[in-house]
Amino acid sequence: MAQRALTGRTQAPKAGRTAVSGCLALASMSMAGASAAQFRRRGTTVEPFHPERASALVITGVNSVSRNPMYVGMAGVLVAHALWRTSWVALIPVAGFVVLIDRAQIAAEETALGQRFGSEYEAYCASTPRWLDRRSLARAVDMLVPSWRPTTA
Repeated sequence: MAQRALTGRTQAPKAGRTAVSGCLALASMSMAGASAAQFRRRGTTVEPFHPERASALVITGVNSVSRNPMYVGMAGVLVAHALWRTSWVALIPVAGFVVLIDRAQIAAEETALGQRFGSEYEAYCASTPRWLDRRSLARAVDMLVPSWRPTTA
């Protein structure tokens, strides 16, 4: 709603923009959904306001690409919507979301998870980015195409 309020009415987007923004939204929702499904399979909470209730540290699948794939997915949907609206101004709420989640929610979650899982969580933090970085792309490709890397003899 903030994006629409900032940009007002927009013209109908061109087919290419709709396709790109749709693909980004689908990929983002898939990332968030896959993470939530992993949490449920492991029997741990997806409730963000009670990270102390976590019963398992989920570090595989999309959680090896980012420590916060559900938030990355939410931000990706907002970016897709800004792209679809064809507006740089529509990125302002994305930036606000990322800053708020990063500083308030994720910081609290990391404190709780560090207390709960100790050195295992510290090792996970050292090997997996909070959001996304160059390691994320390589891990995502590894998940999608496991044999893409050339073998060494």
